[in-house]
Amino acid sequence: MEHRVLSNGTIWLSAPTADDVDAITECCQDPAIAEWVTIPVPYVRDSAVTFLEEMVVPGWAARSPTWAIRPRAGAPVVGMIGLGEQDESAAEIGFWLAPAQRSRGLMTQAVELVCEFGFHADGLALERISWRAFVGNYASAAVVRRAGFRYEGMSRLGSIQRGRRRDHWLAARLRTDPPGPSDDWPAQFISARTQSTQAPGVP
Repeated sequence: MEHRVLSNGTIWLSAPTADDVDAITECCQDPAIAEWVTIPVPYVRDSAVTFLEEMVVPGWAARSPTWAIRPRAGAPVVGMIGLGEQDESAAEIGFWLAPAQRSRGLMTQAVELVCEFGFHADGLALERISWRAFVGNYASAAVVRRAGFRYEGMSRLGSIQRGRRRDHWLAARLRTDPPGPSDDWPAQFISARTQSTQAPGVP
């Protein structure tokens, strides 16, 4: 599929390139990203190169696009978001954001842009976009709840991160679900204090 740039005038999402390797490497030094995202640790420059060559490039060719999050067109990378194809009509969303950009609503905007593209007939024409995050990642849950995802439960030891199995939460948004905050999440998510802003999946 062709690269697609997504923007709402506040953030820009574009495919990461080799010019972004150093910025990606710097962002991924954050301990919170290592805690919640399935990235290599330690994360070195070759890790970012491998991510581009083995995930980004083939992903765009196989309906699994990854976008770099930028505060303006051509600006350095401040985060990453992507859709991993599950089948022709379903994908899983994953994302992370650099520490200095958190708590500004940028990731919610990015998720909304990606979902709009994913569901649109001129995008991926998906019926379902799912989300999962390791238990404890309340900030990631807050992002997708604000973007209209509905809570679906917890999978015990359902994910693996660097050789260790971990429980994860599940949620999803269907094409027919209304946009905007979902009100059917358990009370613990609504009242929980923000702890991080990443969910598993990218890079």
